Amino acid sequence: MEIAYNILLILHFVGLASLLGGVMVQFRPLAAGKAVVNAAMFHGVLTQLVTGLLMVGIAEMGDGDVNHMKIGIKLAVLIVITVLVFIYRRRQNVASWVVWLIGALTVANIAIAVLV
Repeated sequence: MEIAYNILLILHFVGLASLLGGVMVQFRPLAAGKAVVNAAMFHGVLTQLVTGLLMVGIAEMGDGDVNHMKIGIKLAVLIVITVLVFIYRRRQNVASWVVWLIGALTVANIAIAVLV
């Protein structure tokens, strides 16, 4: 099970890189008012969601101690990111606050994962 957990953790990091990279790519178009929610954000958030849920399932099956408060907060933040990505992914131009909020919530999720 440890190997499966570690593979999922690597994929979770790949999803994180895709999501945050997709946000960072939009900084230049954001200044011109032409930002979009791109495919990297879409696939990144889905990868984060699926791998995160599977990692919690594996941790629950093992003898590891799972911090349910931390997982719940991270899941709630990720659901907000997912909803934003799904709502705005087909629009040609999105408001700047959408991209900034997706980026800020992603960084907040990283902070929760590391600091709590």
